[in-house]
Amino acid sequence: MSETLQPVRGMNDVLPDDSAAWQSLERVARETFAEYGYREIRLPLLERTELFKRSIGEMTDIVEKEMYTFEDRGGDSLTLRPEATAGIVRACITNGLLHNQRQKVWCMGPMFRYERPQKGRYRQFHQIDVEALGYPGPDVDAELIMMSARLWRRLGLAGLRLNLNSLGTPESRKGYRAELVEYFLRHEAALDEDSKRRLGGNPLRILDTKNPAMREIVAGAPVITDYLDPESAAHFASLRAQLDGAGIEYVVNPRLVRGLDYYSRTVFEWVTTDLGSQDAVCSGGRYDGLVAQLGGAAAPAIGWALGEERIVELMRLQGRAGNDAAPHVYLALAGAAAEAVGLKLAESLRDAVPGLRIETNCGGGSFKAQLKRADRSGASHAVILGDDEVAQQVATLKPLREETGQRHVPLAGLAGELAQVLQARSRGQG
Repeated sequence: MSETLQPVRGMNDVLPDDSAAWQSLERVARETFAEYGYREIRLPLLERTELFKRSIGEMTDIVEKEMYTFEDRGGDSLTLRPEATAGIVRACITNGLLHNQRQKVWCMGPMFRYERPQKGRYRQFHQIDVEALGYPGPDVDAELIMMSARLWRRLGLAGLRLNLNSLGTPESRKGYRAELVEYFLRHEAALDEDSKRRLGGNPLRILDTKNPAMREIVAGAPVITDYLDPESAAHFASLRAQLDGAGIEYVVNPRLVRGLDYYSRTVFEWVTTDLGSQDAVCSGGRYDGLVAQLGGAAAPAIGWALGEERIVELMRLQGRAGNDAAPHVYLALAGAAAEAVGLKLAESLRDAVPGLRIETNCGGGSFKAQLKRADRSGASHAVILGDDEVAQQVATLKPLREETGQRHVPLAGLAGELAQVLQARSRGQG
């Protein structure tokens, strides 16, 4: 195949056999968010580059190395969004959504980062993002974490662990930053090049290094929770108490700093051992200074984002991917008379039984071939209509997943029989 017809490296197709798990995740997420009062917001894929430089931080890997940035014909520097939080804050500011208001919103869609593609890390990846703006917490911090825990339960996922930390305020971090710089300067000879460069800009980012050779040095560094201001310490204690009261298990990880400069106070990650090196599946935290930093009136805020590719892979590994997009019924048509009325029959059944998914055989084929198609479709039943059945105004209802035998059903009563099939499928999935 010509190279021009190959997909762009790190940007993958989601094929029909895989999309059912994505749809299941997105459906459960939408339902869960609605129960907590979060509403959908939809954002452009492109933003002005300056937005991400000001929000994420110019010395982060994302801004320095990973953004897809170009100059458009009008001379503006634009960037494909590498994350959603900055765009949500921008949208709230430019549309006046924070004037004497608070917002609980969510969005989902593709993000773009020029990274080295590997399993669980792609150049086009998809996130589900949830944000609460105007809430000082820590109650909303706890609610967001509880909502994510509920999402895992509804998806049937096991083995996820919550790491929790507090970064304090920018003011309280100044003292910690000074201690951190002094510590790393004493070990400067052992620092890698990225860490030496970060030492003069944002030394906290050294704690986030993925270099195994740096682990021992990072392990000996001062701990940020020892430098929290009293208000941040009280905020963190209250958050922990609320999580304890709700039975949410967590580990306080003082090395969790997150990779973006705008975070303050609460930060957290849900991690798993099932996905190898890409262990974080959902990450977030509080960013109380970002709204003012981007030109809005000061407002507290917190949010999290999950990686859809990683959650879908986890669903697959744990046998939770399912195929809830499969048809309930496959309509096989054998003969000219059956083909003439088949599509009309399928339409009338869809009208009579809302939610019933029917795949009608199109393109002809022998009776044997049609039954093979019916089996491959994932349907639990086949409705067989031949010329003789048309003449007698009956159809044959054939179970495909159990040995209960096929039977004739009058066409006038077929909708009622298929309604029972739909109810049984719904009970089985519930």
